[in-house]
Amino acid sequence: MTRSEFLRAIADEFGEAYGRSLVRDLVLTPLGERTADEALTAGLAPREVWLALCSAMDVPRERWYGAGRPEPKPVS
Repeated sequence: MTRSEFLRAIADEFGEAYGRSLVRDLVLTPLGERTADEALTAGLAPREVWLALCSAMDVPRERWYGAGRPEPKPVS
């Protein structure tokens, strides 16, 4: 998962505004008491941050995996 895929997954799951707030403000214990932004800046993998955020926000497990994948390219 790239950072752009992470951001797309956040927006898809939580909405643009609320997602930005979660990434900026929610402190995640499994990430060393850091916010998602702080964890990403510290070099943690976006996938690790995504999974910690999903766990903290009680996102159903069936939506943890595969989220943030690139949009399929249109068939010509």
